[in-house]
Amino acid sequence: MKLVIIIPAHNEENTVGDIISNVPHQIEGIDQIEVVVINDASSDKTKSVAESAGASVISHVRNLGVGAAFHTGIIAALKKKADIVVNIDADGQFNPEDIPGLIKPILKGDASFVTASRFKDPALTPKMPKIKIWGNKRMSQLISFLTGQKFYDVSCGFRAYSKDTALRLSLFGKFTYTQETFLDLANKDVPIKEIPIVVKEERLYGKSSISSNLWKYAAKTSKIIFRSFRDYKPLRFFGLLSLPIFFIGTSLGTFLFIHYLMTGRFSPHKWAGFSGLGLILIGIFLLFLGIVADMLDRIRSNQEEILYYERKREYEKK
Repeated sequence: MKLVIIIPAHNEENTVGDIISNVPHQIEGIDQIEVVVINDASSDKTKSVAESAGASVISHVRNLGVGAAFHTGIIAALKKKADIVVNIDADGQFNPEDIPGLIKPILKGDASFVTASRFKDPALTPKMPKIKIWGNKRMSQLISFLTGQKFYDVSCGFRAYSKDTALRLSLFGKFTYTQETFLDLANKDVPIKEIPIVVKEERLYGKSSISSNLWKYAAKTSKIIFRSFRDYKPLRFFGLLSLPIFFIGTSLGTFLFIHYLMTGRFSPHKWAGFSGLGLILIGIFLLFLGIVADMLDRIRSNQEEILYYERKREYEKK
């Protein structure tokens, strides 16, 4: 069994070396351990520090975002014939010594995707700004609602994937990958497990390029979630849009009809009839669009299944 640990990094020269050095050299059930740092166009010494600590480094020519760096890391891990892939943030908040516990459910066959959780055990909740805790919990509730499963922490950057799970990933967000991963894998019925862990309260050096600006983070992650929900649950997505519009249109039509019964004329509320009819037609159109999109979603699912087997064939051939 080969474990490949991928570390997306952007200007993390102060911490990336310690993370690599603290990766366990021996883990029960694992024969080989390799560390790959994805240097996302750092302007500091991240690359040289990582190489000195013993990791191989893949560098982006320009800064693409942690989502793109994660995608590069997954591809690199599969090329290295990884049986299990672990990704860990480079900011030093997660302890590499927790890796054996993180991959244990995969080794035992209890899960195919395991994520560390900062909030599943209330006693282990890190000290962080209340607004960030609130935001993380709201995000977890949203993903739980969209997937129909209960999750406590969908933004944690310390996770493990089986080989098959890594081969099945189909992600598009460049800014981040954390929430999209849950939507993608839950939609594919991949067994997911959360493991409570202790994390450091705050990063020791610099500011996070992802979550330093809460409003920017919320806007960009919402965009990724919006697109994922639209693509994976199109009938539900367009249905939720069409129902309130159809209801408002029907209400306006009912109001005009009652007015006509009471007065014998449509004036002065003809606007309600035209507006109601327009809204009803829009609602019907959105529902029809959802049905068409649902048909396309079946095609997409088949294409992703074909892509999975093609990736698997390439993986086994090398």
